Amino acid sequence: MSFHEHSQASALSTHPLQPYGWDAAWEAEFTPYAEQGLLPGRVVRVDRGQADVVTTEGPIRADTALVTPHDPLRVVCTGDWAAVEPAGDPQLIRTLLPRRTAFVRSTSSQRSEGQILAANVDHAVIAVSLAVELDLGRIERFLALAWESGAVPVVVLTKADLVPDATGLSYLVEDVETVAPGVRVLPVSSATGAGLDALAAVVTGDTSVLLGVSGAGKSTLANALLGEDVMEVQATRDIDGKGRHTTTTRNLLALPGGGVLIDTPGLRGVGLWDAGAGVGQVFAEIGELAQDCRFHDCGHVAEPGCAVLAAIEDGSLPERRLESWRKLMRENRRIVAKTDARLRQEMLRGWKQRSSEGRANMAAKRGGRVR
Repeated sequence: MSFHEHSQASALSTHPLQPYGWDAAWEAEFTPYAEQGLLPGRVVRVDRGQADVVTTEGPIRADTALVTPHDPLRVVCTGDWAAVEPAGDPQLIRTLLPRRTAFVRSTSSQRSEGQILAANVDHAVIAVSLAVELDLGRIERFLALAWESGAVPVVVLTKADLVPDATGLSYLVEDVETVAPGVRVLPVSSATGAGLDALAAVVTGDTSVLLGVSGAGKSTLANALLGEDVMEVQATRDIDGKGRHTTTTRNLLALPGGGVLIDTPGLRGVGLWDAGAGVGQVFAEIGELAQDCRFHDCGHVAEPGCAVLAAIEDGSLPERRLESWRKLMRENRRIVAKTDARLRQEMLRGWKQRSSEGRANMAAKRGGRVR
């Protein structure tokens, strides 16, 4: 390492934002704003047009009025790096630095808008409670969004102490591993501490977002990683394993060993948002099988020479996996079509063509003519 590089590394190690993920790349990205006298900062919480931001001069409350575009994916979000006015009451966020990654889902509104949940994330920690029956389809959905975001997913099976024996826990881990190729699956118990060291080793030094449905044990897990009761947690209902209190905002919290954790509210719905690549990553084995199909555009429905259907027949590919893949691909195609006029027209032509072919086939079966 040269003297210049050593000096630069030393300066970064003592930078007040280093515990929050500041590095040489962010330093370079911020250079033009530093020349304007602006302060770098990371957004730790957003609430009603204002944001809590940790800056080189300490934590501030900043107004987001200058960064309120019509595009909901460009609004200020927890995890963003920002250029902030050095003075003012309130201080203003001037602009956001380009995001490295972004975790986005579709909203439940009829307008099918995207909603960004967290920005500049390295690991997406998907919390799944073992207090209730595993929903493999939901796990696949979370994984698709995680891969699409650019973050590396990790599945954490919480409340592992509720599984009565080690063999049963091992089977549950294997079930999840079958739907999460290439993803670490970690059983943990916040009550006993089992598995927490392995999870801490993954998230330390990086930015991680904690995701899951209500009752998955996210806040309890966050408290265990943080080493203190930062997130409020109330008793869990016996009937369904769901907590009576859940996080209501997204909060970025510094981990004691380095790195930060973004805790999120429990998600009732996890709609895909232009996550075709993410779906492909989750169902990588289907993509590999498809390479051996007779037709390059095989739909894996009833085509001759379909390698995917052959795998279903010989039992090497579970039928549930194919059905889940079909469901997510259909959903993703619909959401993309609503925001992509060209694709919408292609889908419309496809529907018309299939409808025409269907009428022709029915007419042929009746021995008549197409009407």
